[in-house]
Amino acid sequence: GVRQAQWLTKTKLVEGLPPAVQGIVDDPVHGLQELEERAKHAVSHARLWDTAEVAPRREQYCPVLFENLMHICRLMSGKYPSLSKRMLARNCRIAATWERESILLQVRGLSGILMNSMTPIPPVASKEEILATKEHVLETFYPIAPTIDLQEVNVYKELNDTGFADGYPYSHPHTLFFLESANVRTDRFRPEQLRAKMLMFAFGNALAKAKALHGSDPRVLEQPVVVQSIGTDGQLFQFMVFQLNTTDLVSSDGVKNLVWIDSDQNLYEKAQCVPEVKKRVVTKPAGISGFQPDTFKKFLALYLHGTV
Repeated sequence: GVRQAQWLTKTKLVEGLPPAVQGIVDDPVHGLQELEERAKHAVSHARLWDTAEVAPRREQYCPVLFENLMHICRLMSGKYPSLSKRMLARNCRIAATWERESILLQVRGLSGILMNSMTPIPPVASKEEILATKEHVLETFYPIAPTIDLQEVNVYKELNDTGFADGYPYSHPHTLFFLESANVRTDRFRPEQLRAKMLMFAFGNALAKAKALHGSDPRVLEQPVVVQSIGTDGQLFQFMVFQLNTTDLVSSDGVKNLVWIDSDQNLYEKAQCVPEVKKRVVTKPAGISGFQPDTFKKFLALYLHGTV
């Protein structure tokens, strides 16, 4: 869960979105509300119209919904041209290695769908807020080891790799997207597990980037690295902003990293794929009910973050 991921990554948790992102959601100047109708159509297209089947399976409608929402996000590039300096990479691999209280840890593997940018996201916490994390005490799990359920492997090479060659123009990780689209519930990550996975891979991408920029020596970063993450099962969304403040991770003392998490945000309440009929009377028509515009605005705000 997230508590374990916090210890492994030496991270302090802040509930909700950071002011820099929430400000984009709340500011009418960006015109996010003008795209609400498009977002409703995006949900209807994914859940009701994209298939000849009576009811589409999650493994079909979850990726379709993601593509629809990304298409709406790209429409903002007319208003903010720098949004065109982004690239979406699929099936990219990450490798990041660090030591935590004499334990060698690594994040390795496929890190979801990664949106890269030509320019980094500016730090979301001030220098004062970063220094204040020194007072934060990380939760321990004594007598349980915080690595209790991690997979043990033989490491022959301590690898730190962003997954991209030197000179790649879109070299800064911006946002990771995780689609939990398995149709069978037991094959999907539960929301708490998904948030932990999002935190570990956001941290891994940030750490690999920081080491590529500043070398492997542990240090408090002059310019923190910010990586965002969004996870969804096609209805419920998890939003995260992670800020790597330090690569000095061995001890639990000193400056901590920061993560903001906005959990369990429904984009809509229900999708009625087939009308409900009783005694030849339609009691529940087909359609989407309980659409939550704020969840869509948060998705869009994370996309815009670093540009506006």
